[in-house]
Amino acid sequence: MPTIIMTKWPVKIDGSVKAKAMTFLQKLSADDTSPGLHLEPIAGAADPRVRTGRVDQFWRAVMFRLDGAGESHYVIHGVWPHDDAIAVASRVRLKVNPINGLPQIEQVRLERSGTAAHTVDPPVAPAEPLLARLGRVREDLVGRLGVPADVADLALAAPDEDTILDLAQRHDGWLGMLLVDLATSDSIDTIAERLQIATPEETGDEDADLLRSLKQPAAQAQFAFIDGQEELRRVIEKGDFGSWRVFLHPEQRRYAVRRYKGPFRLSGGAGTGKTVVLIHRARVLAREQPHARIVLTTFTTNLADALRDGLAQLDPAIPQTTALNEPGVYVNGVDALAAAVIRTAGTAITDAVQTVLGDARSSPTARTPNGRWREVIEASSSELPPEIANETFLSAEYALVVLPSRVKNEAEYRRVRRSNRGVALDRAKRDRVWALIAAYRAQCRIDGTLDFAEAAAVAAAHLAATGGQADHVLVDEGQDLSPTHWQVLRALVADGEDDLFIAEDSHQRIYGNHIVLGRYGIKIVGRSQRLTLNYRTTAQNLRYAMAMLDGGDYVDLEDQEEATGYRSARSGPAPKVDSVDSLAAELDTIADRIRSWLDCGATPETIAVLVPDKFQRERVVNALNERGVPARAVDRDRPAEGRVLVMTMYRAKGMEFAKVVLADAGFRSAAEQARLDGLDDAERHDAELRARSLIYVAATRARDELAVLQRR
Repeated sequence: MPTIIMTKWPVKIDGSVKAKAMTFLQKLSADDTSPGLHLEPIAGAADPRVRTGRVDQFWRAVMFRLDGAGESHYVIHGVWPHDDAIAVASRVRLKVNPINGLPQIEQVRLERSGTAAHTVDPPVAPAEPLLARLGRVREDLVGRLGVPADVADLALAAPDEDTILDLAQRHDGWLGMLLVDLATSDSIDTIAERLQIATPEETGDEDADLLRSLKQPAAQAQFAFIDGQEELRRVIEKGDFGSWRVFLHPEQRRYAVRRYKGPFRLSGGAGTGKTVVLIHRARVLAREQPHARIVLTTFTTNLADALRDGLAQLDPAIPQTTALNEPGVYVNGVDALAAAVIRTAGTAITDAVQTVLGDARSSPTARTPNGRWREVIEASSSELPPEIANETFLSAEYALVVLPSRVKNEAEYRRVRRSNRGVALDRAKRDRVWALIAAYRAQCRIDGTLDFAEAAAVAAAHLAATGGQADHVLVDEGQDLSPTHWQVLRALVADGEDDLFIAEDSHQRIYGNHIVLGRYGIKIVGRSQRLTLNYRTTAQNLRYAMAMLDGGDYVDLEDQEEATGYRSARSGPAPKVDSVDSLAAELDTIADRIRSWLDCGATPETIAVLVPDKFQRERVVNALNERGVPARAVDRDRPAEGRVLVMTMYRAKGMEFAKVVLADAGFRSAAEQARLDGLDDAERHDAELRARSLIYVAATRARDELAVLQRR
């Protein structure tokens, strides 16, 4: 049977044509000798391997046929109307780049003599080209990296990064990636190593050389060997929007498939593909180890749903289990995972509750109601100052100090270390804090419940006593997890090869407090890498988002200063930032902005309005509908089609949209300001870092256009 090799098609096609293209490619992959396919060479074409095939009476597919290893291979270039397809097929050529050994599809123009020549757009040289300022010379691009001469000339003439990005967007695959890297301060050797560029070895068999080049890591960012017709269907149906699931940057692929001697940490900014790597890694492990118990987890239920959907879209054949300790991939939020451990333990969980809390709980699967800390504080007559006797400080002290250390009484609390807690507590203050903690526990004991942090600590204690229930644990959004979350994940899988794979970005920490993995038995010891190339957000939107972090001291899960230096592979319009004087003006401006996008052809469900809280969400939804803009609120439910989506900035985490409006960006209500004023300096500083991170997260949800509204 022929092998289908897909590319990122240069021209998008609509749904009806996708279905016909799918039927054509299914027939091609089953039997390329079928006469109904009408596979035809093009007389006088620049590449004798090119073929066209009949999708229907109007549409034709353009492809290259390669013969090697005893079978035929078809590199599918795209689908065009009949006459356009003939014109495209006449001038495209698939070749191995003689410098870097990578495949490239180039367009040539046919001269009247019948000979082929490269198309070259004359560059316009600026006074100070960007690459010249970075010390790049033509030999670097052409002779060392294999950039085609005409593209190199355009790049060398580019005045700034945005012009380079515009050029990169016209050249998919390894060439586009090279251009993006050239606009950074990375050395030529670093760029070549990242794409694993090597001098090609020619065998004299052009088809064999091409097939070998198509399997190079950098080539797989543009060319994908399709494994069966179900995968073919997914590629066609998802089109460009789902292409990330098939086409990986070589650096991403390296982390997805590599073996590690212990826990591994992958960091990177928003949109750099950490989640993509996790999903691909889950697939690799499941394929290589069919009987392995693989856990894929994250902080929230919504993000877990997205992971579950992403894995199913990538490969529906990968078994997803609904229970821990079973072969397959178990996908769930970390709190749901801890609850599953407790639930399946049955009465045996009693010992773990006693180990962590020193008492019993009658209903350990039930959760403590929200507001319990506030009730305890209001019912007490504590002499503690307000910056300590508040819900923020006490809940953090309980989750960061008491529970991870399994403190069960006042004497133990007097001795426990309080690393990085900021506020010093003498013995008298410790005793008063413990009195409030004891009151909190007493109320929970009456209910028979556990709060989320307690449940994770109990689950961890149970697993530590009875043994792990997974062979591999993959963690997304690790920066948001608490100490007891890490304890349960550490206990879930035994120390060893490929035990924990952690993706995190401290700039996106919008929940919880900063922690250090090494304190909870997770030793990274040099097994840490960082992704820096953003695939989602345009360079202009990324600059705005990163500016929100300026001046903040962000620290990663290894207690190291978080680096920035992120770059984008895409260019677009600058964010539109407006200041408004009133709520009514803000709502009018939101509606006007969305109408302008809709009038330009945007579909409602690709537009999102992100707001600080649920109260503002409902207000915006009502205002948009009153102004004739169909909108709906999104909470725990999945986004639907046909309406503009309005959600909190927290809910939008892990999602992306073509166009985004940030409403009330940076706005702080009087109640919120009063809460912050009541915190000690350390807690207030951490809360302000999370507030910056929330705007950063929200701004990076926009793929193409970003509008920001600020109230004066």
